[in-house]
Amino acid sequence: MKAEWRKLMLVMAAGAVGLSMGTAVFAQSGTTDEGKRKVKTKVAPAYPELAKRMNVLGKVKIEVVITPDGRVKSTRVIGGHPLLVQACQDAVKEWKFVPAAEETTQVVEFEFTGSSN
Repeated sequence: MKAEWRKLMLVMAAGAVGLSMGTAVFAQSGTTDEGKRKVKTKVAPAYPELAKRMNVLGKVKIEVVITPDGRVKSTRVIGGHPLLVQACQDAVKEWKFVPAAEETTQVVEFEFTGSSN
């Protein structure tokens, strides 16, 4: 438990340092594996306010089960920062894929990046 708190404090300190260095611009993008079902409509994840204040960046990977008609049936987090994963899950649940003959599963990756202006 002490290690978890120490890690959280380090992340918070790093976020405070990042915020004090200037205005940051953040972008999120969602991509799927090549050769998988194509996306008809995408919804970008909202950047969570706490993650923004802490300058949390990185990738989130979500496994998505897609119905034959192209709707997202279910999602499962494969990896990513805990402050970012819920926003990504909420967004990808709104995606629509090209219909296919059967249910498919694929991985969607989101990336939160920042740069100083």
